Amino acid sequence: MDHKSFDPSHSAELFQHIDKQKEVLKETHQSLLHELQKLQVEEEMLMRKMYEIMMATGCTKKNDGSGAEHSNTQSQ
Repeated sequence: MDHKSFDPSHSAELFQHIDKQKEVLKETHQSLLHELQKLQVEEEMLMRKMYEIMMATGCTKKNDGSGAEHSNTQSQ
């Protein structure tokens, strides 16, 4: 939009449109944050379950305190 051809009589309409867009963006932002939080919780649950399965099948040893996990395949 060229600012030279802008009709000031439409400024109220433009403001209302921008205000509506602002609200839509706020709602979208909140929705995306909520979805991200759900996905993070789901990821954590899946990682814990995968670790439990790996422990049950002997794919990993208990943590040795160094913060690193070791694979049993190297020691066999």
